[in-house]
Amino acid sequence: MGRKPTNRPTSFDIAYRAGVSQPTVSRALRGHRSVSAETRARIETIARELNYSVDKNASSLRSQRSNSIALLFFEEQTPGDSKINPFFLAMLSSITRRCADHGLDLLISFQKMEDDWHVRYQDSHRADGLILLGYGDYTLYRSRLRQLVAQGTQFVRWGALGEQAIGTTIGSDNHGAGMLAGHHLIANGARRIAFIGQADEHYPEFAERYRGLCAAMVEAGLEADPALVRAAISHEDLGHAATRDLLESDARFDAVFAASDLIAIGVLRALGEAGLSVPADVQLIGFDDLPAASMARPPLTTVMQDLRGAGERLVDALVARIEGREPPPVALETRLVVRGSTGR
Repeated sequence: MGRKPTNRPTSFDIAYRAGVSQPTVSRALRGHRSVSAETRARIETIARELNYSVDKNASSLRSQRSNSIALLFFEEQTPGDSKINPFFLAMLSSITRRCADHGLDLLISFQKMEDDWHVRYQDSHRADGLILLGYGDYTLYRSRLRQLVAQGTQFVRWGALGEQAIGTTIGSDNHGAGMLAGHHLIANGARRIAFIGQADEHYPEFAERYRGLCAAMVEAGLEADPALVRAAISHEDLGHAATRDLLESDARFDAVFAASDLIAIGVLRALGEAGLSVPADVQLIGFDDLPAASMARPPLTTVMQDLRGAGERLVDALVARIEGREPPPVALETRLVVRGSTGR
């Protein structure tokens, strides 16, 4: 605090003008939460006035960190060329903004789950930690997560929560979301609700959504019929094929809860081809609130996930892990967006 300003601005100069210690300046400019918002704002204002910028190379050498984190998108085994779920791409904006808040660089990479990506990032030291989005078959993904834990890689992931979750996990309250969808359909008169989505250990988020639907039906004195469940992962063509299979079985149903909007769009097409009107004959709810949901005909009622909160929590949790803290898992609330496919 006693050092006078020099001609070339340094963190000591900022400390002198702000009346704080140099380490406090360093923590404030890194966005560390140990510095109060008022003090951080004062330090940032002085830094701008002095045209001061952080020397990231010097900082990295002192801390043995790269000041970068990596965001890994995983391809899904779906038809066609589009292998990345658009829901995860929509999360990119909030992740990049939060990285900027923390003064971090963001590396973005597209990976195949069967590759050795978990080894490459550990050996290259290109990033201080990983954010994992998408995983396809969870049974394969789980083994990769165990390897990350064993080799000491700092990572957080988006996905299903629960006792079986490996590593720090941020996700939606999928069970609650399933109940939300079920309650809405039942309130609109639905009694035989089909579920289109692979609701098993391979896709645990879909499984939680289905269990939530079943819980809502039980609350209403209704019985969920296993014959009305068809497996599909997030792709329009697979939702279409699963719905055609359901229709060909001659099973009776008056509503469909699709595990994703992409599946729901395929469901909508198959119902139209069969001469069924949505929502007059069959109500339909999707999941994710992708832009395509509002442009469907009729517009799709869907469950909206908290994209902004998801990106921020993922980055914050990874920063905590890099700094040696153990952040808790977080279940984000969802919201029902009611549109024409359920009779609005």
